[in-house]
Amino acid sequence: MWIGHCGFSYHLQGYEETRETGYDSFLLRLQTEGFAKSKIEDQHYRLEYGDIILVPPGSYYQLEIDPSTSSGDFHLFAKGNWIEQWWNELNQPFHVKISEVKQITTLWNFLSTETRRPKTEQNQALIKYFFKIICLLIQQETVARSAIERPYVVTEMMRYIEEHALETFKIEDVAKSVDLSVSRSVHLFKEHTGKTMIEYAQDIRLTAALNQMKYTNLTLDHIAENCGFGNYPYFHRVFTKLYGTPPGKYRQTLR
Repeated sequence: MWIGHCGFSYHLQGYEETRETGYDSFLLRLQTEGFAKSKIEDQHYRLEYGDIILVPPGSYYQLEIDPSTSSGDFHLFAKGNWIEQWWNELNQPFHVKISEVKQITTLWNFLSTETRRPKTEQNQALIKYFFKIICLLIQQETVARSAIERPYVVTEMMRYIEEHALETFKIEDVAKSVDLSVSRSVHLFKEHTGKTMIEYAQDIRLTAALNQMKYTNLTLDHIAENCGFGNYPYFHRVFTKLYGTPPGKYRQTLR
């Protein structure tokens, strides 16, 4: 697998590019700020924050950024059997909407930094792993959006809770993240997951707490704080209700 130029662009005075016969490799481009317009073969896209376009080799490609707006993007070029197989497994999409933009831009920035190093200093294994993780995150989004068992907005709420479960958050925060009212978001979440948002967060917190109980020497007070419970009495109550035994006694069975 070959991974070529990888970097970040920021345009303040507009930009236009047309490739009648495309590139000789795949282009992956993630819009991180502002807006842009793109045409891939006969498909038109208005790109905003979180939009990724996937341009296969030899495809007509056009990008237009209006001079009146700013636009930022991460982009990379790659080719080889692995990415061709990956793209085919996705049913060959030209466009994917990403919900966890911060996560993927962090990885993209790491990849960009690594590919900028002199060839003798580059870690090729690391480059390939970063690239594959980015692709797999894109794939995860397409799978989640095509899931028929629940609306995608519910998946977005699940992802928000997963990201913030070990912190203090409110139901209002979850609802705001998907532009829904609290009552509507609560109803949808319960209807399609069978759990309340708090119950879903507690599952994540308890899993994290179990790992820290097993693999660290942290006190139970510290674990309760680390895992989003706020204080030990609350952690003790939630843990005991689920497992039928207090955290301290349960921890002894792990040693």
